[in-house]
Amino acid sequence: MKKLKQDLRIIKTQESLRHALLSLLKSKPLESITIAELCRLAKINRGTFYLHYRDVHGVFKHYLEVIVEDLRQSYKEPYYKTNFIIKNIEADMIKIFHHVKKYQDFYKIIFDEKMPITYYYLLFDTVRSFMKETVNKEIQETESDIKIDYLISYQTNAILGILIEWHREGYRTSIDELNQQLIAIISINSPFKK
Repeated sequence: MKKLKQDLRIIKTQESLRHALLSLLKSKPLESITIAELCRLAKINRGTFYLHYRDVHGVFKHYLEVIVEDLRQSYKEPYYKTNFIIKNIEADMIKIFHHVKKYQDFYKIIFDEKMPITYYYLLFDTVRSFMKETVNKEIQETESDIKIDYLISYQTNAILGILIEWHREGYRTSIDELNQQLIAIISINSPFKK
């Protein structure tokens, strides 16, 4: 029972720091956020902060890791369900938009035009790594005139472009409609596993 209480306190502390960080990131870049203001907003003392993190970047990095793992699972789920046969993916299998909605406050910051492009590149590199894992080996062998790195970057920017468009419209389009749109788009012609 004591361990559970301690674990809940750790989780609560980390959540408080993440919420405080998101709040601060809405008005200033990560590099300008101090430990003191982060602790003040999270309502924790500096000693507690240092039990969990070394610096503000550590809070951001940990939060990004949590989001990235959820994004990875959301991206790969329909591929696993269909054994990488894209034509068998159905709209309700797509979970990436559910993921973005769940972490909408984070994505609002990442896609904000006033934010440093560094955040976008962190997300880009993450999504790109997922894409690289799903590139069809046959495409790599038969399309020797296409450089795979360019193809993967193209596909990564395509999915991020849809997310940015959704952000620009204020996340008004329903997830179901976005799923239908994505199915229609990827069914046109996809270099990924079929």
